[in-house]
Amino acid sequence: MKHKRDMVLDEYENEIMEAFESGKLKTVKSQYDFQEIARNTLRKNRKINIRISENDLAALQRRAAREGLPYQTLIGSVLHKFASGFLKEAV
Repeated sequence: MKHKRDMVLDEYENEIMEAFESGKLKTVKSQYDFQEIARNTLRKNRKINIRISENDLAALQRRAAREGLPYQTLIGSVLHKFASGFLKEAV
């Protein structure tokens, strides 16, 4: 298929070009925006104290050791994933 700019496009590429030209495609965030989002996500500005069972803490510490990271980082990661909807409760 030929496009008006004399580019040879296959069917898939033509579909993308038509979507772009009709305004159906949305602009994505730039790499800078993603870097800023990552910085803000990793920023730790609150301390909390929680009570959990010794068995749960020991299990978290073992899991973190297997993953090669500090257990507090693992706990923070799990909480972040749950809060942001990436980790769902099993039904």
